[in-house]
Amino acid sequence: MDELPIESGDDVVRVRQRVRAAAAVSGLSLVDQTKLVTAASELARNALVHAGGGTARVEAAKSATGRAGIRITFRDDGPGIPDVDLALTDGWTTGDGLGLGLSGARRLVDEFELVSKPGSGTSVVVAKWSR
Repeated sequence: MDELPIESGDDVVRVRQRVRAAAAVSGLSLVDQTKLVTAASELARNALVHAGGGTARVEAAKSATGRAGIRITFRDDGPGIPDVDLALTDGWTTGDGLGLGLSGARRLVDEFELVSKPGSGTSVVVAKWSR
C-alpha cells in the first residue's frame, strides 16, 4: 500500500504512475489499466483543484468474488461537495471544465463510493477488478 500526497501537478503525475504500475502488477488488462489511470488522474486533479490537495492511497485488493485488482482511496480536507448527486451529473461543473470528471471516473471503474459534506472534505474510493 502506498499513500501519496497530492499537493502539486507533479503529484498528480506520480499518482498516475503509481496506479499504472500497481494495475499492471495486479493483472489488469491494458484497457482496464488505462481506464483506472484515467479515473485516478481525474480524481487526483479534483482533489488538487477543488480542495487544495489531499492524499491517494493505492493498494492491491480482492473483490467479493475473489478477483484481483486495485483499490484507490482519495481523501481531502477541502470544502466538501454540497450536493453529491448533482456533482455526479454529466455536464455539471463548478469550474470551467466539461463537467464530466466525477461522472466519467465513476463510469471507468468497477466500484465507486463518494462521501462528502460541506466543511468536512471528501473521500472517494474506487476499485477496478481483473476480468
